[in-house]
Amino acid sequence: MRFVLPTRAILTSFLCVTLVSVTVTVTAVAADDDWYPSRYGAEDTLGAINELSREGVVSAARLVKTGKTYALGVETGRDTPAYGARGFQLFAVAHGDGTGSTLGTNQVTAHDDWMTVWLGVGTQIDGLGHLGINHRYYNGNKASDFYAPTGLTKFATHTLPPIVTRGVLLDIAGLKGVPFLETGTPIRSQDVKDALARQKLTIGRGDVVILNTGWQRFATDDPERFLAGMPGLSVEAAEWLAEKRVVAIGSDNWGLDVIPAEKEGELFPVHQVLLAKNGIYVLENIRTDQLVADKAWEFLFVLGQPRFVGAVQMVINPVAIR
Repeated sequence: MRFVLPTRAILTSFLCVTLVSVTVTVTAVAADDDWYPSRYGAEDTLGAINELSREGVVSAARLVKTGKTYALGVETGRDTPAYGARGFQLFAVAHGDGTGSTLGTNQVTAHDDWMTVWLGVGTQIDGLGHLGINHRYYNGNKASDFYAPTGLTKFATHTLPPIVTRGVLLDIAGLKGVPFLETGTPIRSQDVKDALARQKLTIGRGDVVILNTGWQRFATDDPERFLAGMPGLSVEAAEWLAEKRVVAIGSDNWGLDVIPAEKEGELFPVHQVLLAKNGIYVLENIRTDQLVADKAWEFLFVLGQPRFVGAVQMVINPVAIR
């Protein structure tokens, strides 16, 4: 079964084939050019990943006290609710019918598999070529500077180094005293500050910040509700977090932004603030329930994404270690 967003939320996408990615253009924000070149230089293609350092890895590794690991990626399959027309299909290939001849003197039998999948299904990272402002992307690049139907020539996720740093989970649902935030609930900078105070945390340069809204429960319990809208980060909070020079911001919902947007007619303005203007990566459909249950508010965050050449975004399974 596939689930489709209401028509008003469907963006133009490029029709793709096996192992699909999508480049999306949004014109919700005025096409001013005061946001580029970036602080990392006019030729930079990595954005906030520049905030990572060997020293930061060593410091984050010191957070590991118990050795417990957490898979932050959700299981992804044919019934995973996905934005718009995105989908996932996996096919197992049997070498023979399970009763026929074997290979070699050691009687080898085997199975393989292949997939037709959009790379923005399930838990994912949005690369810097994913979403822009009036045909301008990170560092002011035009789509013609990096887009090709066979894959991106710049900003592709296969070029990203491993992201190993301190992770911070902010329990916004817990802050509000509810199991989940309602559709259309914006998370403002004051909420972030209050959650930090409640959990006795600070946000540091190079951190990955993850928000718990409680929304992921609906991915399996009520997929239509899950996709129809969501609580999410406000533009003002995104700008506040960007000033902290974080590497990535993620959430347990499918799009990080609050939907419906705070300003009528806008689509994914937080993506524009983070990806285009600040080079900060967006993580979606992060599994947060186990971290919340253990009150694992800070941890070593580790992500080494598949290196599919030219990909706009990528299905991932980040790991938290504490």
